[in-house]
Amino acid sequence: MSVVEPFAFRARASGEVAITRGGKTVTVLRGDAARRFLARVEGADEAARQREMARATGNYKRGNE
Repeated sequence: MSVVEPFAFRARASGEVAITRGGKTVTVLRGDAARRFLARVEGADEAARQREMARATGNYKRGNE
């Protein structure tokens, strides 16, 4: 059984948001998408943050959510 690495994100000074998984960059959000993402995860619990990051990366609706 493999352990699934959770997503992580980092807001950059440029306004971009890099979303990573397993230490590798999965996607980078820019502009309005980055601002909307940060607004949705602000104050959210970890489970909600993981869902938002999965949606942002397109790694969602794989049948096992």
